[in-house]
Amino acid sequence: MESIAVHLAEGFEEIEAISIIDVLRRADFKVITVSVTGNLTVTGSHEIPVVADELFENVNFDSIDMIVLPGGMPGAKNLNNHSGLKKQILEFNKNGKHLGAICAAPLVFGLSGILEGKNATCYPGFEENLEGALITEQPTVVDGNITTGKGAGVAIQFALKIVEELRGAEAAAELAKKMIVQ
Repeated sequence: MESIAVHLAEGFEEIEAISIIDVLRRADFKVITVSVTGNLTVTGSHEIPVVADELFENVNFDSIDMIVLPGGMPGAKNLNNHSGLKKQILEFNKNGKHLGAICAAPLVFGLSGILEGKNATCYPGFEENLEGALITEQPTVVDGNITTGKGAGVAIQFALKIVEELRGAEAAAELAKKMIVQ
């Protein structure tokens, strides 16, 4: 069973985080929510506290198959400021392991230099942070090992795209049908 670590920083976008976690768990992925704050309880951008499964420093990233970053502000900037997370992202990218970010969070990939020459999308207004990326207007974009999404309104579509990438189009379509995703 593939393991996916969804990282939470103070000010994360709740719809993105919870929708993604929910969809991926419905697809039978082992989803671990990871706090980068030093506390298990992390508060989102709309003041909703969420209790993470693990603190960043306790996660064995060798057993993780994908890192996912929800957006939101200042959540995305707080993720970008976490040096340990950025180190893991660079390591995952170097090894071709899957990475995903939605809304403002693709800025973490862009400012880390891993979007150079890759197609990507993000929340409007954050494009300048996607250094070297080929910006698209698509709601979700996959280029190699990196999946990006535009914002909260496409969180379920973004999560289903991850299911498609890791389990195939048939698995994603079956899950979408069960969830009545139009």
